[in-house]
Amino acid sequence: MAQETTQPSPPSAPAAPARALLPFILPAVVVGVAASLLLTAVSAAAEQLQHVLWGPLPDALGVGRYSVLWMFVMLVATGIAVGLVVWKVPGHAGPEPATLALDAPVLPPPVLPGLVLATGLMLAGGPSLGPENPVIAVNVGLAAWLGVRLRPRMPDTLWPVLAEAATIGALFGTPVAAALVISEALAGRPMAGRLWDNVFAPLTAGACGAMTTTLVSHPALDLDLPPMGHPHAKDVLAALVIASAAALLGMCAARAFPYVHAGFRRLRHPMLMLPAGGVLLGALAAVGGHLTLFKGLSEIGVLARAPQDWSAGQFATMTVVKLAALLVAASCGFRGGRIFPAVFAGAALGLCAHALVPAVHPALGVSTGVLGMLLAITRQGWVSLFTAAVLVASPSIIALLCIASLPAWLLVTGRPQMQLRADGTPLR
Repeated sequence: MAQETTQPSPPSAPAAPARALLPFILPAVVVGVAASLLLTAVSAAAEQLQHVLWGPLPDALGVGRYSVLWMFVMLVATGIAVGLVVWKVPGHAGPEPATLALDAPVLPPPVLPGLVLATGLMLAGGPSLGPENPVIAVNVGLAAWLGVRLRPRMPDTLWPVLAEAATIGALFGTPVAAALVISEALAGRPMAGRLWDNVFAPLTAGACGAMTTTLVSHPALDLDLPPMGHPHAKDVLAALVIASAAALLGMCAARAFPYVHAGFRRLRHPMLMLPAGGVLLGALAAVGGHLTLFKGLSEIGVLARAPQDWSAGQFATMTVVKLAALLVAASCGFRGGRIFPAVFAGAALGLCAHALVPAVHPALGVSTGVLGMLLAITRQGWVSLFTAAVLVASPSIIALLCIASLPAWLLVTGRPQMQLRADGTPLR
């Protein structure tokens, strides 16, 4: 009888002692608070400017605040203003935005003021982009520049990770999103120590960023939709269909992205590309209405409060228009992120499904529509699941979201992403 042999199990990575992690706490706290305050300041300044541009100014001119004429004028004017910043301000408002994702490069300090200015003008003027990518880039640049000067003994690679985690935590008002993003980024990389040792400092920064935002501006992602009860077989089918349909629609935008971007690049100059993008955005706003303007988070709340006020056709129109506006704004050179506009497009698609088939619960439609759309646009699986779940705050939907993510991920994985390399070819 052959003697059995046992293979020794590979040793697990040793845990870091507490004294090795304690020095990271203070830098993480400082970066978390500072990143949140910068995000809050940029958002508050943009909101004040938006209030003026879309309120007292058109009233004084005797023009409707969201008339087709004023939307067109404002979007073209925003293209001109941002084009001037990209053209004339030192640093040209950072690198080509179509090449950037949440993991921003470390930009030199002279670039950052122009990037902040271009982002604030964009947020106030109405293009369909969010603040996440440029604000992360600004926080990363500031943290890296100041960190190596104030704490030179700390690893240089620490500061960008802390700033990214802090900004993501501040954006979503919870450190869970930051922890998920960092964990996903660490997957497949060689790590010294255990996972929680590696995410300890970023999670601290994300928690401080989220708590600072919560205390200062009281953010809320929950749409206050009616809670969903015990799921049934029909809910599983609806989740699979809506998430897959949203992923396919988002993939259409990702497929078109390099071609639309190349079309704007042929204009060669920011004072041509950005105003031309403003013209197209104005035309799209005329079709989709004012709810398809801006980053989309507040506008989703308007839809969710009274979904019966719109028909399935109107929801479908807003979905397509918002996705097209995201495509144009991201292609022509506006500085901004793609997460929040994609959330609006997914939510509108989910409400369209509810309007077509009333048996589809609105919370289920919104969450699965957002899930599929974010998977296609961002390829961030954990962030997509997390965002879809917190929008509806219904525990019974989490299992459905996990099931629905499987076919949606099969549809998008390995396909072109909505992010380009420096040569204009899409990432996969």
